[in-house]
Amino acid sequence: MREPAFWHRPSSWISLLLTPLGALYGLVAAKRLQREGLDAGIPVLCVGNYHVGGAGKTPAVLALAKVLRDFGETPVVLSRGYGGRLRGPVKVDPERHVAEDVGDEPLMLARSVPVVVARDRIEGVALARSQAATVILMDDGFQNPAIAKDASLIVIDSHRGLGNGRVLPAGPLRAPLSPQLDRTDALIVVGEGTAAETVAAVIAAQDKPVLSAQLRADDASVAELRGKRVLAFAGIGDPERFFRTLRAAGIEVVAERAFPDHHLFSQSEIEGLIMDAKAGALTPVTTEKDLARLRTGGEGLPCWAQDIVPFKVTLEFDSAAKLRKFVSERLFKARDRKFRASN
Repeated sequence: MREPAFWHRPSSWISLLLTPLGALYGLVAAKRLQREGLDAGIPVLCVGNYHVGGAGKTPAVLALAKVLRDFGETPVVLSRGYGGRLRGPVKVDPERHVAEDVGDEPLMLARSVPVVVARDRIEGVALARSQAATVILMDDGFQNPAIAKDASLIVIDSHRGLGNGRVLPAGPLRAPLSPQLDRTDALIVVGEGTAAETVAAVIAAQDKPVLSAQLRADDASVAELRGKRVLAFAGIGDPERFFRTLRAAGIEVVAERAFPDHHLFSQSEIEGLIMDAKAGALTPVTTEKDLARLRTGGEGLPCWAQDIVPFKVTLEFDSAAKLRKFVSERLFKARDRKFRASN
């Protein structure tokens, strides 16, 4: 889906017209947030967003998985598998599954960390535990009450912020902001913009950590594109962030093509993009998540997509120690609470 422009215009008449529907949706969503979830038996860390659309959640999941592994943990990612046809529970196999099976984000994540896809998150917990998980890392699901969270880390883009601040369908928020803020345990602010300052101030006033982070280009990706002129395309929640990241890495972006989030590219679309690139002596470049939707299981990319160069990014925290301290404390509290409850 492509976000409607009025979500980022506070005075839009369309948004004002939809505000009563947003109030009704928000009332239901707020009540849902108050429900008690199932205790998974092992610590559950959730990485989520206040709103629909991209903010850098997938790189945040990978960064947290690395921290957990550094602690000697065995994290398993639990995802709903948005965009995939399989209800699960199923462990994602990048050599067998494609994006149409399990969704693009789980497929991309599964190349670095074990991932379980399940529409029913309780069933997903059972499968994750059977895979010897010591920690469940939820990719999204902040607003879903099925599983009790031991820590919820919310990712927000510093350039986009929360749009017009209204609830769906009047704006991008998945629930009213206040109850979401109350259930936030840490805020991850991506980038150096100012659109997230108000939210960050509220979280900091509640004596909760605000973690600043930046998307950093992979050195090998930068080296491959150094000195080349590129046509960049992306079907993610915020394609502009991808284009900014390329330019910040010193890549000369000559042409841009933005598609809706989770866009399923057809062969003709890709061939058209490659033809446009060749006509301008440009190199076609896209995100790892977009490339995941083009892969055909263990066979990799189809022949008609072989010319596309993936651009890999990682999320680097300004204070890695602050993140590690938060995660360590939350794991200890979660295990202590579960131990006391069982005795």
